[in-house]
Amino acid sequence: MATDFVARGQDLELVEVRKEFPGFVAVESLDLKIPAGEFFALLGPSGCGKTTTLRMIAGLETPTSGKVLIGGKDVTDQKPHERPVNTVFQNYALFPHMTVLENVAFGLRQRKVDDPLPKATAALEMVELNHLASRRPQQLSGGQQQRVALARALVNRPALLLLDEPLGALDLKLRRQMQLELKDIQSEVGLTFLHVTHDQEEAMDMADTVAVMNHGRIEQMGAPEKLYDRPKTAFVAKFLGQSNLFVGEVTDKSSETISINFRGNKITAPNSRIEKSSGKVAIGVRPEKTEFHESKPAASSTQNVLGPGKITDIRFTGVSNQYQIEIPEIGEITVFAQNVGRSPVVELGAEVWVSWKVEHSFGLADLPTGEEDIE
Repeated sequence: MATDFVARGQDLELVEVRKEFPGFVAVESLDLKIPAGEFFALLGPSGCGKTTTLRMIAGLETPTSGKVLIGGKDVTDQKPHERPVNTVFQNYALFPHMTVLENVAFGLRQRKVDDPLPKATAALEMVELNHLASRRPQQLSGGQQQRVALARALVNRPALLLLDEPLGALDLKLRRQMQLELKDIQSEVGLTFLHVTHDQEEAMDMADTVAVMNHGRIEQMGAPEKLYDRPKTAFVAKFLGQSNLFVGEVTDKSSETISINFRGNKITAPNSRIEKSSGKVAIGVRPEKTEFHESKPAASSTQNVLGPGKITDIRFTGVSNQYQIEIPEIGEITVFAQNVGRSPVVELGAEVWVSWKVEHSFGLADLPTGEEDIE
C-alpha cells in the first residue's frame, strides 16, 4: 500500500463551540479533543447536531462562538481550502466527465502541485483501484466509487479526514466490507479520522472512540465496548442497542450493591456500575445478558429474577432469537437467546421466569422518558 504521500495526522480540538440558527440551537457549548491518529466516531440520530459539527470543522459553517483547533492551530476563521482537512461525503461527489485518475488528481491540479498524476496513481494504488484509472465514475460499483472518493481526499495530504455518512449508500454486505477496508487504511496511514454516522453498528465496529450526541450535546464518550456495557444515560442505553429499563425507589444499600423496588419486585445493581444511588433510579440490563427458565430459579443474592410471564413474540434474527416476554404488573421484557442449539422454550404462550446476574445490571444518571417504560 502506497502511503508516502500521506501527511501525519494531527489532533482536533473544539473549545466551547456553539452553533445557532434562527429559532434553534444546533450545537450547544461543545468541548471535544480527538488525539492525532485516532479513528473517532460522532454518533447520533438525525438532527442531533453531528453534521453541523462536522461542517464547522470543515469550514463550511462558522461557529456562533467557540474555537476549532487542528494541530494546536486556531482555524476557526480559515476558509475550507486553507484547512488541512478533506471530507468524504455520502454521495461521493465525483465528476462524471472525468476519469477516475483525473478525479483523484483534481485537487492537486487546483493547488498547482507538481506531478499530480504520479501522486494520484499512488493514491489509487493505496485503495487498490489503479487498474480502473481510465474508467469514469458511472462505470464503477458503489464501493469502487467510495474508494475513489477516499483516494481523492487522501491524495491532498490532509491532517484530518472527515467522513460524512460515507457508507450510507452501500448495501449491507458491501458496507461491512468497506468498514474493514476503511479501518485498515486508517491504521496504515495514521491519519486522524472523524466519522459522522447514525449507524450504531458502523460506529462500534470501526471507531477507537465513540461520542454519542443528542440535542447538540455529547451524552457520553468512550471506547465502544465501554459505552455499550456501561451506558450512563437512558438515551445512550436505548440508542446503542436495546435495553430493559426498570425505574423505582432505592430500598436497600450495601457496601457492594443498591436495590430498587420495581412494582413490588426487588432489582439489584452493583455500586461499581451505577451513576445514582438515592431517590428514584433507573436500572437496566441488556437483552443478551438475560435468560429465561421454565421453572422459577432459586432465590439468590447474585441474580435478579422476574416472573412468571408469557412469551408473546419470537423473532429469528440469525445468530439469535429475540423473545418478548410479558410479565403481569411488570410489562414487556426482551431476551436474546443465541442460536447454539435447541432454545430452552420455543412456544408462544409458554410460561417462563426471566433472570440475569446482578453484575450485569447498570444504573443510569437519569430516568427514561415516561419513566415507567420497559424498552
